[in-house]
Amino acid sequence: MLDPLETEAQFEHRWWLLMTELKERFGKKPDLNALLLLIGVQELGQGLGPFTKEQKQDLMHIATCRLFSISGYYELERVDEDGWPHYRLLQPVPFATLKEQERMLKWHILEYFAQQEDLNG
Repeated sequence: MLDPLETEAQFEHRWWLLMTELKERFGKKPDLNALLLLIGVQELGQGLGPFTKEQKQDLMHIATCRLFSISGYYELERVDEDGWPHYRLLQPVPFATLKEQERMLKWHILEYFAQQEDLNG
């Protein structure tokens, strides 16, 4: 869940560090859509594609579900015969303003990359 003790400055610093790392790794700073696509590709685990426009949308949906599974809104239900994960909604994501939605998404992205770092040492 979102950490109520984390200040906005701490949050923004963590976000800046992640963006700096990703810019160094990929040569440019990704926007939120690029991050969702990157996470979706990572979760699919089948390499970089090529992907159709529809598949890219599906990858971004996978990423969103995976991210919000961190807070218990979704859970992985199954992986289909083509290796694509399918999630089921456990509880609705609370209504939020656009600014709140963006912050919530960024927080989940930060947590996702922290989990990946923990897994990879």
